[in-house]
Amino acid sequence: MLMLNTRLREARMDKGFTQQALSEEVDVALRTYQCYEQGRIAPSLEVLIKLANALDISIDYLVGRDDFIQSQTKPDNEIKLKCVK
Repeated sequence: MLMLNTRLREARMDKGFTQQALSEEVDVALRTYQCYEQGRIAPSLEVLIKLANALDISIDYLVGRDDFIQSQTKPDNEIKLKCVK
């Protein structure tokens, strides 16, 4: 969880959010959000998705699975599939 709290704090600061503003954006109490940054608790999957969306970063980056801050996959509307007849 150490990676999550560090990256969460850095991303929040890079985007110019205060802890209060980001906690309101993802609909959690300020104290709960502060615990995320302190590494005392981990956000639920629902909140993790909201955090990634609000900060415009990938969940994999937030949790330390990837060092790319942005998702490396194409959005659904850019994926072209070939149909086999």
